[in-house]
Amino acid sequence: MYRVLVPVDRSEERAFHQAQYVSRLPNAAADVEATVLFVVSPGEFSNADAVEFSEIDAAVGAANLLEGEGVSVTRAVDDGSVSNQIVRSADELEADEIVMGGRKRSGVSRVLLGSTVQDVALSAERPVTVTGETAVPSGGIRQVLLPVDADVERARHQAAYVAGLPEAAETVEATVLVVFRHQDYKGAPPHTFEEIDAAVEAAEALEDEGVPVERVAIGGEVARKILDVAAERDADSIVMGGRKRSGLQEVLMGSITQDVTLSAERPVTITG
Repeated sequence: MYRVLVPVDRSEERAFHQAQYVSRLPNAAADVEATVLFVVSPGEFSNADAVEFSEIDAAVGAANLLEGEGVSVTRAVDDGSVSNQIVRSADELEADEIVMGGRKRSGVSRVLLGSTVQDVALSAERPVTVTGETAVPSGGIRQVLLPVDADVERARHQAAYVAGLPEAAETVEATVLVVFRHQDYKGAPPHTFEEIDAAVEAAEALEDEGVPVERVAIGGEVARKILDVAAERDADSIVMGGRKRSGLQEVLMGSITQDVTLSAERPVTITG
């Protein structure tokens, strides 16, 4: 089974989009087990025993939507530091994916990434998906965009996530994308997909698992081109290889990954 952790807060809209995303995973009714989790933050109540799952409308709505689509659901309430507990729960469940509802708007309509989502994305040792507010995956063949850079290890994680989706060979089509930074001006030197070992390896790994792959190389501003290609191909999701470590081994989210996550009108998955 494909195990998904769905941590929700009190936003019914975000929880709806999270549950809708999970319900549209390939073969969700047969192959997906979802745990809808509400974490009682410090200071809200003394502990999880003081809160019933049934009291959290957003959690109940998400669970009901998933069950209505035939997905097996476990309902859970826990307490503690929210991001830490989400990561701990994902580890205990051996979740294949964490689905967060993380984008929100400030008072000036600027899109922000919630601190809990960012903490989980940086701390979890498994893919973290941030759902959007508009586009949701279709019910047919899942179109997945994998933008890769020159980092072979990140590209491997991206390909492994896609290949690990339920019945991926029958339900997923992938586009592996390379964007050569700022190389879209007249007279720019020609570049090919095959120049980037990470891209070739990701494409070959997916093909070895039976996933159809299209290989695309273009030039331009990286985040903008990723978003443009996702829109042109009506991608159901974007899979970014976004975590990296600084010289002090601090885990960071790359600026392109963050830009894409904040700007995309479709789910974005951040792999290791």
